[in-house]
Amino acid sequence: MGAYILRRILLMIPTLFGIMAINFAVIQFAPGGPVQQIISQLNDPSSATDRFTGGGGGEAGGGGGGPASSEYRGAQGLDPDFIADLEKQFGFDRPPLERFGLMIWNYLRFDFGESYYRSISVIDLVLEKMPVSISLGLWTTLLAYLVSIPLGIRKAVRDGTVFDAWTSAVVVVGYAIPGFLFAVMLLIFFAGGSYWQWFPLRGLVSDGFWQMSTGAQILDYFWHITLPVIAMSISGFATLTLLTKNSFLDEIRKQYVVTARAKGLSERKVLYGHVFRNAMLIVVAGFPAAFISIFFTGAFIIEIVFSLDGLGLLGYESIVNRDYPVVFGTLYLFSILGMVVKLISDLTYVWIDPRIDFESRET
Repeated sequence: MGAYILRRILLMIPTLFGIMAINFAVIQFAPGGPVQQIISQLNDPSSATDRFTGGGGGEAGGGGGGPASSEYRGAQGLDPDFIADLEKQFGFDRPPLERFGLMIWNYLRFDFGESYYRSISVIDLVLEKMPVSISLGLWTTLLAYLVSIPLGIRKAVRDGTVFDAWTSAVVVVGYAIPGFLFAVMLLIFFAGGSYWQWFPLRGLVSDGFWQMSTGAQILDYFWHITLPVIAMSISGFATLTLLTKNSFLDEIRKQYVVTARAKGLSERKVLYGHVFRNAMLIVVAGFPAAFISIFFTGAFIIEIVFSLDGLGLLGYESIVNRDYPVVFGTLYLFSILGMVVKLISDLTYVWIDPRIDFESRET
């Protein structure tokens, strides 16, 4: 197993390099780079320009604002030396391959530079937003698994009954409702919209949180996180519930289950002593994708609706603003995390079913 883990870790290196190279190449063709945006702001008196006074982290510049920026229509009438200084400030005075090589070298040392538009390093910015995303991802995943797995098992045992039919209808309807729409409904009904004001309207914690006692802090935290987690979990119940049900149905119909029942084992021992470990393999296989999706991509609209400043909102704003150090820094970190979670998932396979041997397979 040690050799397999080592091979997987070594394979992460070219995979990560390929991800960064492809995204860097795509960015070269994206219009409206940071230099162009600054020039546009300077030529638009109604817009604020003070947010472009940052400049740092030029080595992580992706492109879209390099040599082509002087051809931008907004640059007419501006001093070419000023435009050249802007390009140098953001690192766009170097060839793309040199910028990419310098970026990779810095990233290997986990040096992601600073945000173009904020006086803060990318690492500090990510750490600042991480508590919101961890809260949403952790509790959403936990809630989905705690509800969906027992429900899926129950549906498999009572397949074809009234219980199976109406629970299927409920989870499918929940899956069909967009998460942001359900979030708005929760706000209207339970956060001071038109009915009850049982939960706060925005934020992860209340003002004065750090002056509260430990018990009050815990209650305040869960008070704020309840509605966002429910809104994010609602669409995840259907897939995981039906996946668990179908997996258990496949295993229940196999011969070893018939043999176990013939030996006089109780239904509970048959389900959880024999069927559970085999049926849960496919559920475990889908965990990495579900976790990464919930943790990073699924929270963006929910963060906007509930005014939560997390990684989803940070990623969207950095792409819109062409804040390349943040874009590539978060991409690098999330890619590493995704591959590590996938490796952990494979190791969980072995833990659940020792008969699986990844070392005997060619990587």
